[in-house]
Amino acid sequence: MIRYLSAGESHGRGLIAIIEGIPAGLNIRRADIDRDLARRQKGYGRGARMQIEKDKVTILSGVRHGRALGSPISLWVRNRDWVNWKRAMTPEPVSKYQGRVTRPRPGHVDLAGWLKYSSPDIRDVLERGSARETVARVALAGLAKLFLARLGIRVVSYVVEIGPVAAKGSLNRGEDPLSRFELAEGSEVRTFDPAAEKKMKAEIDKAKEKGDSLGGVFELVALGVPPGLGSHIQWDKRLDGRLAQALMSIPAIKGVEIGLGFEASRRPGSKVHDEICYQAARAPWPFYRPSNNAGGLEGGVSNGEPLVIRAAMKPISTLRLPLGSVDIETKEPFLAHVERADVCAVPAASVVGEAMLALELAVAASEKFGGDSIIEVERNYQGYLASLSES
Repeated sequence: MIRYLSAGESHGRGLIAIIEGIPAGLNIRRADIDRDLARRQKGYGRGARMQIEKDKVTILSGVRHGRALGSPISLWVRNRDWVNWKRAMTPEPVSKYQGRVTRPRPGHVDLAGWLKYSSPDIRDVLERGSARETVARVALAGLAKLFLARLGIRVVSYVVEIGPVAAKGSLNRGEDPLSRFELAEGSEVRTFDPAAEKKMKAEIDKAKEKGDSLGGVFELVALGVPPGLGSHIQWDKRLDGRLAQALMSIPAIKGVEIGLGFEASRRPGSKVHDEICYQAARAPWPFYRPSNNAGGLEGGVSNGEPLVIRAAMKPISTLRLPLGSVDIETKEPFLAHVERADVCAVPAASVVGEAMLALELAVAASEKFGGDSIIEVERNYQGYLASLSES
């Protein structure tokens, strides 16, 4: 079974990620990971930090001669900005440090984390609470995507809303998610609608002029997902719940919906549930749906249709014209602390969402088709597909 974790602070030496359960024999190239790290750094509205960092992965263990060994794989991404933060972030004891953060930002983990950990300095909290941590997850997802590709599963993402502007279109009207993805890859805001892109960029420019920030919504689609991933038998095995948790764990994500999502609550059942069809010669599985309002998940189990998930991101907490706060030392009112930050990070968040979906699908696939080598996993998967075709 695949499991993973990360370590590291925003301005520390770098981010470390460890993943266990990647089967032996899986072909791995650093370029496959670096590609997604570069995608995460792009986007209209990103801050100055992205001009400093040029994220590249170093594979520390678990891979030899371009192939997974079956042992834990550890990855490291260096923080180039560390050279400017050596004294502030050194692990060694220091005396008379003058850079303490005492003014928490509304909307960030600053105050809640400080209260929880009884820290003398809010920086102890905000460093790990920073979205910089998601670099490690994107790096790990590079491995997960390679694993999923051997099973014919692909995960894509794109932006559907930024601020008040929404891209036009609907997947249930026959639009191709891969076409959307390809268009989004050439867009500065990672959307597929050129008219919406212009308006989104204009809204970002307005927010920047006002010292404000913007959030939005991105959509994720997983193609080639077989029926049977996840389970209905316990609450923590339900795939919909696990995916929602994974996406909600991304900093600033405040909502997740699958398929119709909240819209399903406004319609009668006859306009929500997807009818079931059967075609014996249909590959790779004979049962299918003419619509996909369920978003590929029913009862916590994948049903063979594409997974369609949307996540809502709130605006970045750090504002160039900060909101009111209270100094935790003096208890006097002050304007909140200002860290270097983005005006809008929805395009980057869509790549992180793509990463979390890939990671959790890899976990579910390893549970269903697990094996010690990629050859064994593929054999198990092909046997399962054969049983579906006989259903």
